[in-house]
Amino acid sequence: MKFIVSLLVNSIAVVIASYIIPNVSLDGYQTALIVALLLGLINTFVKPIFKILTLPINILTLGLFSFLLNGLFILIISNYVSGFRVDGFLYAVLYSVMLSIVTSILRIFLK
Repeated sequence: MKFIVSLLVNSIAVVIASYIIPNVSLDGYQTALIVALLLGLINTFVKPIFKILTLPINILTLGLFSFLLNGLFILIISNYVSGFRVDGFLYAVLYSVMLSIVTSILRIFLK
């Protein structure tokens, strides 16, 4: 049950962030659900490996490099999901930051 609620919150955050950031388009709620699921899978399985590999540069940038990693993952997802489009790496990083902010706000309201 907790997984389904988390997936729904993340998919709502994907939709809201796509309305806020320009040059990011989303075709519908089903696409948002797929994007949220893929982001969750990447954050669970792939991101820890990249965090370990990029630990020195992440320490030097005081953790800001993780936003670049998230932007890279979002750009990769946009290449594989047909209804989700991000026009460049800068917009992917901005979308990553906005997605984090919106998700945090939504989780505060759900508690």
